[in-house]
Amino acid sequence: MNPPYRLVFFDVDSTLVTVEGIDILAGGDPRIVELTEAAMNGAIPLEEVYGRRLDIIRPSRAAADALAARYRQSLVDGAAEIIEALQSAGVIVHLVTAGIEQAIRPLAQWLGVQHLHAVRLQFEPDGSYKDFDRRSPLTRAEGKEIVVRDVRARTKGKAAFVGDGASDLEAKPAVDLFIGFGGVRERAAVRENADAYAMTMEEVRGMLNVEC
Repeated sequence: MNPPYRLVFFDVDSTLVTVEGIDILAGGDPRIVELTEAAMNGAIPLEEVYGRRLDIIRPSRAAADALAARYRQSLVDGAAEIIEALQSAGVIVHLVTAGIEQAIRPLAQWLGVQHLHAVRLQFEPDGSYKDFDRRSPLTRAEGKEIVVRDVRARTKGKAAFVGDGASDLEAKPAVDLFIGFGGVRERAAVRENADAYAMTMEEVRGMLNVEC
């Protein structure tokens, strides 16, 4: 039986992995944690906090590499299996995140996911922080919806999105099924407005109707 969704989009932080990468880079700085939670709960537009957090942290190339290793160690139970099952069934999987491209690319490669949409950092020759890709729509409100609509304009078929935060929920109008994920962080706005809500990847698998 063919899977019902041709495209499945996943958020990364607090969805496929149990951590928020920006908070790890911040080393627990309460200012960053507060800004991240406010943005993910929809209290502050993402564009108001994105550059501010990076200006405070100024993550180096080495810090991004260390975060990449942490991502590999922090997969949500069942995340690798559901992606493998989806791709084996012919579903095209995209990772859509406002996280750092250099830190998430190794995880995407390990999972066998070719399609990654993330924000690339720019570094000085010595590896110190320079800037981020300010052209990326993923640093702004409704950025994930823009990315999803662009992909869907080039790939026909039904689509689903799985994510935990308010920035993920913004993509709901662009897909046929939005699954809120609360297995790492439960967010009331997402639970109340998602088409479906899952606490485990096993539940997500059932909602996508794909055998693992």
